[in-house]
Amino acid sequence: MVGRRYLGCADGRRLLPRAPAHAAHAVRELSREMSAETTPATAAAADASRFGVDNPAPVIEAPRKRTKKSPKTTRTNFELYGWLFMRLSGIVLVVLVLGHLLIQLVLDGGVSKIGFAFVAGRWASPFWQAWDLVMLWLAMLHGANGLRTVINDYAERATTRFWLKNLLYAATVFTVLLGTLVIFTFDPNIR
Repeated sequence: MVGRRYLGCADGRRLLPRAPAHAAHAVRELSREMSAETTPATAAAADASRFGVDNPAPVIEAPRKRTKKSPKTTRTNFELYGWLFMRLSGIVLVVLVLGHLLIQLVLDGGVSKIGFAFVAGRWASPFWQAWDLVMLWLAMLHGANGLRTVINDYAERATTRFWLKNLLYAATVFTVLLGTLVIFTFDPNIR
């Protein structure tokens, strides 16, 4: 028995009768039916006898058939591309972040060496500017895509979802633009 009122069987769950006086009898009956139904030969014979030339099997449409009346969000593969982006950007971010930590903290003498002069020396090289820029963009877009998914999952009302996602997009654009501006306009001669 699965739960209190259900009996597990091969083809799903069947509800037991509610009458307590007949419960034992109903369980025995359902058990006999299940043991007779679940043999492969019996199941194949039952399927063959149900459908034939006069009574064809029903045609089931594809679960995600898109039409002109479908919502625009289901007519594109945006969620597929978002899913792929999360996986690929995650792999690239692991390499970028671990490389950043290894080079900055282990190979260059640790945290005590990091200061304004250290950053100025690093960002004098276009390689390190590009490294930090790619890391910033991927981290922000990866995080924003993850939060967009959380908002879609947990915000129940459409207006709440709309405003939360707009706030998220605004914060992401602001942070990416500000970070990009800082990386490219950093002046080591500030006094």
